[in-house]
Amino acid sequence: MAGAEEVVRAILSSGSTEFAGLVLNERGYERFRATALDRVNVTFAASESFNRANGGMSLEDAVAQAEAIVGDARATVPGTVTISVSFGCPFEGQVDPGRVAELAQRFAGRAEVVLADTIGVATPTRVRSLVERAGADGFHGHNTRNTGYANCLAAIEAGATTLDASIGGLGGCPYAPRATGNVATEDLVYLLEGEGIETGVDLDALIRISEWLEGLLGRRLEGYVYRANGGGGEA
Repeated sequence: MAGAEEVVRAILSSGSTEFAGLVLNERGYERFRATALDRVNVTFAASESFNRANGGMSLEDAVAQAEAIVGDARATVPGTVTISVSFGCPFEGQVDPGRVAELAQRFAGRAEVVLADTIGVATPTRVRSLVERAGADGFHGHNTRNTGYANCLAAIEAGATTLDASIGGLGGCPYAPRATGNVATEDLVYLLEGEGIETGVDLDALIRISEWLEGLLGRRLEGYVYRANGGGGEA
């Protein structure tokens, strides 16, 4: 999370855009409180091992901390709780859907709940089933095994109203071996708009940003739509 404050200071305020800050622990929440961000997103993992690797604490402690942060933040900003490795853990394998649903229901009505396929192992039927069972508000998908976009549609069919994505498909996690970034924002917007789901997002602007990022990073990005638009050099 190094440099987060610098990024926040560079953000231009917008009445139509909500800016959120991701926090992993109470120290991160204190840093968040010093900003003017619109939403706090606190995350923990559905497995014991991933919590200890990524956050340095037990699942029980991570959940208690998330509850404290959500409770404190409610007076000033809305909150999101993202439950990572909801569909599979790199250390423990498949995660019990019942455990994920129980964790999600602990925050129902107090925060937006998002289920994350952190290592990109989910398939549409599993996503549809778990989003429905957990009553989740959103889905955070990675396209590691090329199922990310189908999973997003399945989440919407199950009632999700929030989908996480990253421009160009950037991202990843040091504890998710070989995982790609999130589904690409421009690819997801293209898909949703084509399916008659209005997003209110400017697709042409997203494409221009991905083309710019490709030049900045000096490599082809994971997304496809910007390449079909003319961008995307050799990897």
